[in-house]
Amino acid sequence: MMALALAEAQRGLGRTSPNPPVGCVIVQPGAGGAEVVGRGFHPRAGEPHAEVFALRDAGEQAHGATAYVTLEPCSHYGRTPPCADALIAAGVARVVVAAGDPNPQVNGQGIAKLRAAGIPVQTGVLEAEALRQQAGFRSRILRGRPHVIYKYAMTLDGKVAALDAAGGSEANGAVTGPAARARVMGWRNECDAIAVGVGTALTDDPLLTTRGVPEGRDPRPVIFDRQGRLPLTARALQPRNGEGAVVVTAPGTDAAALAAAGVTVLPADSLEEALCGLADLGVSTLLLEGGPTLASAFAAAGLIDEVRAFIAPKLLGAGLPPLAAPLRQMAGAQPLNVYSVEQLGQDILIQGLMG
Repeated sequence: MMALALAEAQRGLGRTSPNPPVGCVIVQPGAGGAEVVGRGFHPRAGEPHAEVFALRDAGEQAHGATAYVTLEPCSHYGRTPPCADALIAAGVARVVVAAGDPNPQVNGQGIAKLRAAGIPVQTGVLEAEALRQQAGFRSRILRGRPHVIYKYAMTLDGKVAALDAAGGSEANGAVTGPAARARVMGWRNECDAIAVGVGTALTDDPLLTTRGVPEGRDPRPVIFDRQGRLPLTARALQPRNGEGAVVVTAPGTDAAALAAAGVTVLPADSLEEALCGLADLGVSTLLLEGGPTLASAFAAAGLIDEVRAFIAPKLLGAGLPPLAAPLRQMAGAQPLNVYSVEQLGQDILIQGLMG
């Protein structure tokens, strides 16, 4: 049942910031087993939370039921009333929570309120899965910056792109197959923003949009361009979802033309300062799709939180590695706590959290 609640929460990914994605299912015992009588998820900030939608769906059948919630029900008045109060008023008999809420306004108080009302609360069910799903929200609350996901695809011999005859620029051509590329589009739909470096923006002129996802949305483009080299004609600067692109520059860089064109200019002395600035703009999850130079800078600063790496069964020979400045000693390698390995078409996807 908690897996169903997590599936509900998944429907809100990329749309709820600065709030977390949350799902809820209301379950009644039945002669043939448990029956789901209500479902709900939080669609976006300012709208009711998952518990409210699930209780509305369940109606009177919520009385005496068990509510499965992916995040501790809130206990305070914000844009909406407390969800803990709604569960109590509906007469639920039991609440199962995947993970506690790190928000200081909640942080155990929602569970305490339910228990004070005589409602048993069980916690920690599918907690690891819930923590990964809520990683962006938790990173913004606890660290003041987005959760950074480094996505890349490489050949079996560790190359992310070929070199052209000039020996420097990336040649066109996808490393992975259609199934892997479709998965990436799904990730773009679920992330608040997508980041590339100015080198990638100048070489490939990418749109950085979501394609082929039903009712998909485009992440907010973020281009790291310390010297202000990006032209106003760059396709990534096109407005989307009512938001303009963000260009991260060095302080003092002349970016007046970008600002006049509706681009948000974010001066920053460091990558960490830039991430904090993105959090202030409402970015909780950042999909890092830049080339080896930008990825290496993030890795060196310890700012990569999660890795999603595709390995294609191809041998390329000469080419670009995922990181521009790889370590020379295995002892310095950064460990990855792998939580998923799967095959998509001919490609292998490895996902893990930085240790």
